[in-house]
Amino acid sequence: MQPTMTAPQKVVRKIPAKIDIAEEIKQAHRQLRVAAYCRVSTAQEEQLNIYDVQVRYYTEKIRSEPKWAFVGIFADRGLSGTSTKKRDEFNKMIKMCRRGKIDMIITKSISRFARNTADVLKYVRMLKEIGVDIFFEEQNIHSTQPGAEFYITIYGSIAQSESENISANVIWGKNQSAKEGKVPFQYKRFLGYRRGPDGKPEIDPEQAEVVKRIYERFLAGDSMTTIANDLTADGIPTPTGSGKWVPGTIQSIISNEKYAGNAVLNKTYVVDCISKKVRRNDGKARPMYFVENNHPAIIDPATFGRAQEELARRTGKRKVKQKGTKTEQGRYSSKYALTELLVCGECGTPYRRCTWTVKGEKKPVWRCINRLDFGKRYCHHSPTMEESVLQEAVMAAIMRTAKQSADVLGTLKLHIGMGLKNDSGEDNSLDIQIRIAEIDAQFKAMLQAIATDTVEDFDEQRATALMSEKNSLEQQLAQLDNAQQEKENEESRLDEIFTILDGLENHPMEYDDRLVRQVLECVVVESKERIKVIFAGGLEVEQAIEKA
Repeated sequence: MQPTMTAPQKVVRKIPAKIDIAEEIKQAHRQLRVAAYCRVSTAQEEQLNIYDVQVRYYTEKIRSEPKWAFVGIFADRGLSGTSTKKRDEFNKMIKMCRRGKIDMIITKSISRFARNTADVLKYVRMLKEIGVDIFFEEQNIHSTQPGAEFYITIYGSIAQSESENISANVIWGKNQSAKEGKVPFQYKRFLGYRRGPDGKPEIDPEQAEVVKRIYERFLAGDSMTTIANDLTADGIPTPTGSGKWVPGTIQSIISNEKYAGNAVLNKTYVVDCISKKVRRNDGKARPMYFVENNHPAIIDPATFGRAQEELARRTGKRKVKQKGTKTEQGRYSSKYALTELLVCGECGTPYRRCTWTVKGEKKPVWRCINRLDFGKRYCHHSPTMEESVLQEAVMAAIMRTAKQSADVLGTLKLHIGMGLKNDSGEDNSLDIQIRIAEIDAQFKAMLQAIATDTVEDFDEQRATALMSEKNSLEQQLAQLDNAQQEKENEESRLDEIFTILDGLENHPMEYDDRLVRQVLECVVVESKERIKVIFAGGLEVEQAIEKA
């Protein structure tokens, strides 16, 4: 019988760490490369003084510590802590950390480092991974300590909550200000106005002339690019003071209701204080307010309204290729007035300017787009018109009309203005406003009765009917306002046309694109021998084509 074997007892021993004597000596005598980060969120004088104090404090603190090597102070002034995108000094510091130039960052508090919890954790984790410690003095936390992330998250959430509360208060303040009709003016970036002695906007006469010039040239048919180039060539400074005008600046001036003496408040809004995304307001996210006659107008309402109509017409044009696509007009071009006005009498398609080469010489002609792109498939008989002959015919029709006797010219004016003189109905806007006020009073009385317990049940059906009637009346009121504005726009345009025609009565002139665009609505090519010139307002004049 063999003896029983006993299993040896399990023993666990700790393996001692390998000690690199040279590295230990090096680390013992190595200085930590330390930087400080500080930030103030506003550019006010008091805050800037605090900023300077922080810079001096951290400079002295780091330099006075023997085991620390001073790397630098990274400081952002007048910037929010909810985002790191625009904090140049902060981003510069992070780049140095990634390059191994910094071992530790000192900052006053988590809220000074960032007010966005996501940003705090993002940079704490990233810096910890590359061996960079962040010391938050106010909380007495080192980011590399065990469990530090839990406390950093809590304090970061508190800092973000404070930012959100501040943002909510700012939004409330702006909404109250808008509700009271207080219109902000950025005079340094707004052409045409300056701060008056009473603190209210007043017209700057020199700048106002530039604004009037922009509106005048736009309504005369010039493109925004042409207007911008002309202003730059004349050395006229932009709203920001630079010498280079761009089409976007021209468009913002043309579309800004402040030049008509009015203001729309809360056009845009910031989604939240973290992302800071700006969106156009449709009145649902934030209430919008229209302040009428807030300040002196540079542009009269009728001219401003005409400019908005023209802007909508130009931007609403479909952009299509020149050939091989649908036969529609392309985007607006100010180069040739006939691009906007000349149409085919057979198929109604616009004409396009082409250049033919005849015996080595270039010859501009106008052709129906339908005929040009598809041959006789859709348009069988539209003629090709020589540009010089066509222009002479158009000007002949205008001059013939302008040179008629005073009675005929008066008839022309009457005919053009006829549509404005015959209103489709009475203006009952005052009655509508009174009824809206009555509905508001009734609805308020119903709510008050519920609040004071003078009635047992709320008549929901009656309340719904009242609100439905109010909405319908408000839509009618808006339609009346729009119709009145359109009437004023047309009257303004007709006054301008009458002035032009009166001036032409005894002053013949050659073809001019700007003149043609101002007085004509359309030119119809009826045949090779005849065109029909339609003036703004509807007067039609037949004109024979003189053979070249």
